[in-house]
Amino acid sequence: MAGGGNKAVVAALLANTGIAITKFAAWGLTLSASMLAEAIHSLADAGNQVLLLVGGKRAKRAADELHQFGFGRERYVYSFIVSIVLFSVGGLFALYEGYHKVHDPHGIDSWKWVPVVVLVLAIVMESFSFRTAIVEANKVRGKVPWVKFVRNARAPELPVILLEDFAALTGLVLALIGVVLTLATGNGVFDGLGSMAIGALLVCVAIFLAIEMKSLLLGESATRESQQRIVAAIENTVGVQRMIHIRTLHLGPEEVLVAAKVAVEPTSDAAVVARIINDAEHAIREAEPMSQHIYLEPDIYVENYVREDRPAVPEAPSH
Repeated sequence: MAGGGNKAVVAALLANTGIAITKFAAWGLTLSASMLAEAIHSLADAGNQVLLLVGGKRAKRAADELHQFGFGRERYVYSFIVSIVLFSVGGLFALYEGYHKVHDPHGIDSWKWVPVVVLVLAIVMESFSFRTAIVEANKVRGKVPWVKFVRNARAPELPVILLEDFAALTGLVLALIGVVLTLATGNGVFDGLGSMAIGALLVCVAIFLAIEMKSLLLGESATRESQQRIVAAIENTVGVQRMIHIRTLHLGPEEVLVAAKVAVEPTSDAAVVARIINDAEHAIREAEPMSQHIYLEPDIYVENYVREDRPAVPEAPSH
C-alpha cells in the first residue's frame, strides 16, 4: 500500500476506535437511537480500516503459478468488501434503528447532555482523521477536482477513507441535530429521524463506493495522462514509425500491463527490430514506472491494408 494511503488508514482506524468506544458508552447511558447508530457506524468504519490494511498486506504477495501477474487486485477486493460492510452494518442498521425509534419514540431522560459532549468530541477526532486523508490525497491529487480524483483514482485506500470520513462527519452533524432537537422538545422522533438520515447517507455513500470498486475489480485502463506518456515514449523511440493501437490494464494500483502494436521501419534484420522494441520498452518504463508488464508487437504499417487471402468485407445489403 502506498505510504500516504497507509497513513490515512491508520489515522482513521485510531480515530474511529476511540470514537466507537465513547459512543457506545454514551448510548449505554442515554439509550439514544442516534448514538447507537453512530456507535455501530464507527465500529464498522474501524473494521473497514482493518480490512484495508489486510488487503494492502495480502496484495504484496509474490506471484505464483496460478496468479502469474501477482495479487495487486486484492486491494480492490477488500475495498469492495468495505462498501458492503458500510451498506449493511452501517447504513441498514441505522435505518432500522431510526425506524424503530420513530414508531416508538421516547426522549433522553438521563445523562441528557452526555450525547452532545460525545458527539462534539467525535467531530473533533473525525476532523483530525479527515484532515489527514485530505493532506495525503493532496500530495497525489494535484489540481484535479475532488470528485474526479475519487472517481479516477486507481489506488482505493485514499478515496475510501475520504468518503468514509466525509460520511462520518456529516453523520455526526445529523446525529447532533437529532439529539439537540430531542433534548429541546422532549420528542424522541427527532432522535429517530437523525438515525434514519445517517442511514440514508451511509447507504448512498456505500452504493457509490461499491460502483467504483466494481469497476476497478473488472479492470480499468491506465489513466488518460498515463497512456499519453506511454504513447509518447513509444513514438519517440528511434525506429518506430507510429503507434497502431495500445491496450492498458491496471493489475493493481501501482502496476500496469501495457500491450501495443507498433509500426517499425521496414527491415529484414531481426536484430534491428529487437533493438527497437527493447528501446521502446525502456522508454515506457522511464516515462511511466508503473508499467511493470510490457508486451510490444512489431508490425509494418500500410495504409488501407487488406490481406490478399481475405476478401474485403462486403457492403451491407440495402432494404
